[in-house]
Amino acid sequence: MSHPQKYENVRQISPASDGGRGSIEELTSAQERQLVRRIDWHLMPVLFLSYALQLMDKTSLAYSAMLGIKTDLHLVGQQYSWVSSIFYIGYLAASYPMSIGFVKFPLAKYLSFLTGAWGVVLVLHALAQNYAGLMVLRVFLGICESALTPGFSLITGMWYTPREQVARHLIWTMGNCFGEVIGSLLSYAILQYAGDFAQWKILFVLFGLITVVWSIFLWFYLPDSADCAHFLSPSERKVASLRPKKFQRTTQTGVWERAQCVEVLRDPKSWWFLVFMFILMVPSGGVTAFSTIIVHSLGFNQEITILLGLAAVPFQLITFAVVGLTTTFVRRARLNSIVGLYLVSLVGVLLVKLLPEDRKWGRVVGFWLVRSYMPMLPLTLTLFSSNTAGFTKKSTTAAMMFIGYCVGNLVGPQFFVASEAPNYQTAYTTWIFCFVLTIALAMGMRAYLNWQNRSRDLVYEI
Repeated sequence: MSHPQKYENVRQISPASDGGRGSIEELTSAQERQLVRRIDWHLMPVLFLSYALQLMDKTSLAYSAMLGIKTDLHLVGQQYSWVSSIFYIGYLAASYPMSIGFVKFPLAKYLSFLTGAWGVVLVLHALAQNYAGLMVLRVFLGICESALTPGFSLITGMWYTPREQVARHLIWTMGNCFGEVIGSLLSYAILQYAGDFAQWKILFVLFGLITVVWSIFLWFYLPDSADCAHFLSPSERKVASLRPKKFQRTTQTGVWERAQCVEVLRDPKSWWFLVFMFILMVPSGGVTAFSTIIVHSLGFNQEITILLGLAAVPFQLITFAVVGLTTTFVRRARLNSIVGLYLVSLVGVLLVKLLPEDRKWGRVVGFWLVRSYMPMLPLTLTLFSSNTAGFTKKSTTAAMMFIGYCVGNLVGPQFFVASEAPNYQTAYTTWIFCFVLTIALAMGMRAYLNWQNRSRDLVYEI
């Protein structure tokens, strides 16, 4: 009799097999560590840099706000907020179709093609002449980018065991920090340009071309699965492919299983992931679109505003490091880490909201603390990946999560009411509410998973 699935800290439930071709060969601990290191060195830098580019492209609108796009395209009132929000309407519309694509097409080639497509769309932003044209381009950008994060989460689940997934999700999500560094430096350099071609147009062309070139590299380098990994020997491919199956079925099957889809809709965890992701992304949507505008409104000029984006990176790296070490060496620590990080973010938003306007340095530090929530996305993704078995079930739950992701990011910028500038009190109050609610949701899920595990232990003992 096999062990039931353990939630939050999944255990092996059955010996892996390869569909009749033989069982997974035994490895010593040293051999397995060597194999995992080889996989890490070939996959993690690629996913890390890809995620850095996505962050650069998503925040290109925030950088362009410092480079003149609002003036040149005559964006007034809530139009800038809608330019940011409309991106996630495209993202939302594409979430479910993209999840089917994960099953039907070779995963790496699929993601590489979409990466190139979003790079082309980003270049086309330089041709925008008005608000309407920019809105259309943002929709298509959202469509093209919608596959990357869930796709990377699926790749991580296909290559790594649940115990290994938290650290790997954190590694490639840390690309956000690198992307912010590169984006800030390139934006600062563009700010020094004094020619006739608009600075914000240079930004979009440069960021887009970098992404297109990278997509070509991805097409030829990133393997669709362990079975065709060019950096592994035939025997290593077999072992790497079967390792995750010791815990749950994570291999891409090419078949959409209706029963698993129905199971998702009946599972309370699936709906928790949707709601939690929505609440999580409401502040994130506002930060992505208004990060430079918030810092600028605190009393800093354009150059300092862009460079302060670099100063925020150490705060983010510290949170990633603390969370990575905690979740690696402490069992079932992900939900507790979420609570801790949101307590830090709550302190940060209170500093921004309550400190006097002349305390601009204290308020900007508060804004950096707000952004301590950045490891939340990989933590949530690993909770989903390690507590969801079956490729169709994973793909469907991923689609639900990213519906919440899109809607949260869509409504987030709308809480920045133009008439309240430069002190966006409605937005800051909304952030406080979201931070408190996510803490409550995380604690509730902790209790639910404990109850599920106890129930399964009783069934197994019987």
